[in-house]
Amino acid sequence: MKNQPANRGPRRSRPDTAATHPIPKPSVKAHSKTSSKAPPPHPESGERIQKILARGGVASRREIERWITEGRLKINGITATLGTRLHTGDRLEINDRIVNWEKFAEQPTRVLLYHKPTGEVVTRRDPEGRPIVFRRLPELATGRWIAVGRLDINTSGLLLLTNNGELANRLMHPSTEVEREYAVRILGHVSEATLATLKEGVQLEDGLAKFDEIHSAGGEGANKWYNVIVTEGRNRLVRRLWESQNVIVSRLMRVRYGPVVLPDSLRTGAVYEINDKELQLLFEFAGMGKSGEPDQ
Repeated sequence: MKNQPANRGPRRSRPDTAATHPIPKPSVKAHSKTSSKAPPPHPESGERIQKILARGGVASRREIERWITEGRLKINGITATLGTRLHTGDRLEINDRIVNWEKFAEQPTRVLLYHKPTGEVVTRRDPEGRPIVFRRLPELATGRWIAVGRLDINTSGLLLLTNNGELANRLMHPSTEVEREYAVRILGHVSEATLATLKEGVQLEDGLAKFDEIHSAGGEGANKWYNVIVTEGRNRLVRRLWESQNVIVSRLMRVRYGPVVLPDSLRTGAVYEINDKELQLLFEFAGMGKSGEPDQ
């Protein structure tokens, strides 16, 4: 996940990563009784609703927890509460619609790196009929692909997608402050004073914003390349920061998201699925431990 782009001008940083470890199989605690009758489900057996549905890509844990507090989930006809667990054979309803949740019980996490071209939109349906990134992705037997952040129609580069709602939420949540690195081609000269202003902070319509880092990456003639890093996912943030200083952005490409770097060999419009070792590193980066379970 850490190759650098060739012949694009911009530099890509290489963040440190942790050593890889084999992913352990989850342990299951057995409960026994001397009675000849089968015991009722132990209150700590089964899995929490939000854990199973997040793993299946239905939504993030926080979103599912909100649905539960709003009374939108029922188990066997009874309104679920936070802490309720699902057991084999339970009937789960969301907004009075039955959900086949058991197919998510062994849902393996998958993560794709997609090299998005300009002209595509990161949405499932587009009323204007523009190309949609999800149409290029492999089909899932269960669940759905979730985009980790967005890229606007005029921005190309790295887009992460996963079927694990919890992983997606952790990588996008503002509290995580995941670094996003972009290669930016600028038309014309940019003064040192302007660069300093962009690093100190600019008041935009939705609040103060800044580049955490700005690095010159060369260029020829009127075009200059810069690599910039932000830790926010606000809409069109990189473009708006430059435009606030009357600087014209002629090309914008995301080259890194957290520890994941756009591979040099991944051509525009192509997809790469990360392997087990790379997935393990991403789990650890997101604070999900060696087996994809959230750290306590």
